[in-house]
Amino acid sequence: MNDTPSEHRPELPFNTLPPAVVALALVLGGIEALFQIGSYGIIGGPDAVGWRIAAMEDYGFFDTVFEAMRTQGTWPLEHVIRFLSYAFVHYSLTHALMAIVFILALGKMVGETFGNVAVFVIFFASTLFGALIYGLVLSTAQPLLGAYPAAYGFIGAYTFILWLGLGRMQENRMRAFTLIGLLMGLQLVFGLLFGGSLDWVAKLAGFVAGFGTAALLVPGALGRIIARLRRR
Repeated sequence: MNDTPSEHRPELPFNTLPPAVVALALVLGGIEALFQIGSYGIIGGPDAVGWRIAAMEDYGFFDTVFEAMRTQGTWPLEHVIRFLSYAFVHYSLTHALMAIVFILALGKMVGETFGNVAVFVIFFASTLFGALIYGLVLSTAQPLLGAYPAAYGFIGAYTFILWLGLGRMQENRMRAFTLIGLLMGLQLVFGLLFGGSLDWVAKLAGFVAGFGTAALLVPGALGRIIARLRRR
């Protein structure tokens, strides 16, 4: 029995996070851990070294596959699932860790504001919309991988929270978009300096999906937005 007064007990980091955010982080981290362990031959035997590459090919979102489905008018489940499954496969440990950090940081605010169900809704809506726009806008052989569109979806939802808050305080609502503006600016700079990835299209689409989904989750918020746009 622990006799330490509750106010003096150390609080575990995960205790402060919504369960849905923790669950997503654990799933993403667990899959990456399997790739890492397999790459060292600890489990899975010799074939485990190629688990990541096989997962990229089987679960990554490919524009070429998307275009083939559109052209043929057939939508096999094994390829449709790529619209969501790509989020759970990353290029590397660093690639995965950065996405998880984003989800933990922004998902906390979203979960505390909208609840656990909303966390999953925003995650999958942003993932789906990110892949859809990536496939529609681009013509590339580069696969879309990683949870970054979903992470940007949480940024979008967080931006919506700020947008509402600034409006209530009668302040400039455009300040809410400072974070996404900064991130897109950094993406542009790194792209110019080191050669960028085209996944910024999916990230931006994920942001839009997160912002829009958050608007739908607030009772009456969508109506107020439409009314404001009409007045303009």
